[in-house]
Amino acid sequence: MFEGTIARMMDKGFGFIAREGEEKELFFHASELQNVSFDDLREGDKVSFDIEDGDKGPRAVAINKVEAGAQAA
Repeated sequence: MFEGTIARMMDKGFGFIAREGEEKELFFHASELQNVSFDDLREGDKVSFDIEDGDKGPRAVAINKVEAGAQAA
């Protein structure tokens, strides 16, 4: 499991996650969100996720919002 921050949200149901120490942001699609809806996410929210190779490079999958004060296992 990795952690990052929602960097950008696009109106079409996808966005990008920034990871500390990484220059390139990771693509994510709303269909990969777990226990949170796309409309409830905001830029700056912390998330945990796995990384999978997609057709256009790495992407975030199995994405969960990390609640304030909580840590990902």
